[in-house]
Amino acid sequence: MEWWNEGRENKGYNMKHIVINMLMIVIIIFNYGCSREAVKIGGTLKKWHKITLEINGPECDERSTPNPFLDYRLRVTFTNGDKKYVVPGFYAADGKAGETSASAGTVWQVCFRPDETGEWRYHISFRTGKNIAVSDSIEEGEPVAGDSISGVFRVDEADSNSTYARGRLQVVGQRYLQFAGSGEFFLKAGADSPENFLAYCDFDGTYYAGDGKRRLGEAGPNQTLHSYLPHLADWHAGDPAWQNGRGKSIIGALNYLASKGMNSVYFLTMNFDGDGKDVWPWINPSERTRFDCSKLDQWEIVFDHMDSLGIMLHVVTQETENELLLDNGYTGLLRKLYYRELIARFGHHLAVTWNLGEENGPAPFTPNGQNDEMRREMAEYFKTHDPYQNFVVVHTHASRESRDPILQPLLGFKYLDGPSFQIGNVMDVHNEFKRWIDASAKTSKPWVCCLDEIGSADTGVMPDQDDPEHNQVRIFALWGSLMAGGAGCEWYFGYKYAHNDLNCEDWRSREKMWNQTKIAVDFFKTYIPFTHMNNADELLTDKQNWCFAKPGDTYVVYFPAGGTTQIKLKKGTYVIKWFNPRTGGPLVSGTLYTVEEAGQGSIGPPPHDPSLDWAAILEKEK
Repeated sequence: MEWWNEGRENKGYNMKHIVINMLMIVIIIFNYGCSREAVKIGGTLKKWHKITLEINGPECDERSTPNPFLDYRLRVTFTNGDKKYVVPGFYAADGKAGETSASAGTVWQVCFRPDETGEWRYHISFRTGKNIAVSDSIEEGEPVAGDSISGVFRVDEADSNSTYARGRLQVVGQRYLQFAGSGEFFLKAGADSPENFLAYCDFDGTYYAGDGKRRLGEAGPNQTLHSYLPHLADWHAGDPAWQNGRGKSIIGALNYLASKGMNSVYFLTMNFDGDGKDVWPWINPSERTRFDCSKLDQWEIVFDHMDSLGIMLHVVTQETENELLLDNGYTGLLRKLYYRELIARFGHHLAVTWNLGEENGPAPFTPNGQNDEMRREMAEYFKTHDPYQNFVVVHTHASRESRDPILQPLLGFKYLDGPSFQIGNVMDVHNEFKRWIDASAKTSKPWVCCLDEIGSADTGVMPDQDDPEHNQVRIFALWGSLMAGGAGCEWYFGYKYAHNDLNCEDWRSREKMWNQTKIAVDFFKTYIPFTHMNNADELLTDKQNWCFAKPGDTYVVYFPAGGTTQIKLKKGTYVIKWFNPRTGGPLVSGTLYTVEEAGQGSIGPPPHDPSLDWAAILEKEK
């Protein structure tokens, strides 16, 4: 060993130092490899696309103790420059439960939507402790495998021609929602029915759980799950499905709705003890703290497809019949856990409405419904725990008498973004929208007002075969709300008719209503600067007609029953053109109308069919 000693002495080597250095290298390599294996980054690394962090964490089962949903808390902090998002994670069983129906595994996931390109850093907080999932205390509990891992990934720009390039739909302090990427403003148009859209035969753990007792309009003991078979042919090669072809018909149904220009679907995520009794997120309808991983993973496949089609998720979290089911109506442990799971799994989607509850508050059949304090708690929880600050609304009852006591105390409340209107009499829609838009405009929180259900409950929007023209709905609900400054409509199907609010299998049953809705929305988005306009009925001499105006620039007059009217205009020369709201098509040229001094003048008659509804545009000649 003299040669070794000689070399060591001559070159300054020290055996102890060599061993230590080698061990450190091994440890570094081992830790680096474990970290790489412990966190996998999946998805599309582009702006506005879904990116999933998959973490190899504690092995659990949906029924195991500690409870993986309640007694573990995963959240990841994502940063890019000044941008920071703290995103909750969730237990995902084997990470592919939608395909495998697994209830056990070691996979935990976090879904993230970056709103900037470039380098994003992430830091994982993963802790365990009793009920820690609903705790906001950062240091509560003890760390588990995966805690404190950090990393980096790079995000590229979204493809400019993709739906995703529009970005997230956001509340921006105006009457309308706006896409963060494109700047485009949103007018909602879609389906309010079937409300139990997720009561679908190809979802795991889904069945009718009622006891046979029912009111008119509720599901009965022979209620069957949706199959949406009429839409199976609307599924296209390359569209998603699961478990060897399951799910094709619900995907096809969404394809059809998008093909008609619709951009929103209203659905309950929990209707146990409600009308349908066939939708819940838990492993069974009597459970409240354990979620069905495979069912929710299959929901996510459908919601991902809605993103690709540009369809909003209108998530209705409860019904009036079950609004006291969790924490007796308050936002305690059970409700927080339910909302947290919804936010963690689905809050990342690009267009989301969190609806606090259908027909919220006391009603004849639920006299002890939620109160104002409870509504405020729910709205605040969503706004303070959803990292994306998605749109938060509350659905009303049908009459003014039941609506006003719910909405009046919420005017100006910073955590509520607007009402989800149910209005029983369609003749009331225009004036009700004017009333609440005006009232909210006087506060620090202007509301985004949408029409999400029309009455009566047994009628709503009838099938085309029963009401081919849909005149009353088109005139007084659709155009009535938009001409008041409303932000869009969804259509409810009354229980008296085929394909109703609980058993609708075919959205083609209302194809003519989708067509008429698209005609109205396209008119507003194509021909007028609607975000800069306000209701101005007072400018008309005939009060049965409606006016929407940017004074001195653009005026729209809608004639529900045809005829004509006089309008008060600012000085200038205006070009009058006509639009047929029944059939759409190009604008029909009218006349030039010159106003020498501000004052009233006649618009003149429509081009033809003077007794039918028309819209006239008056644009100031540039």
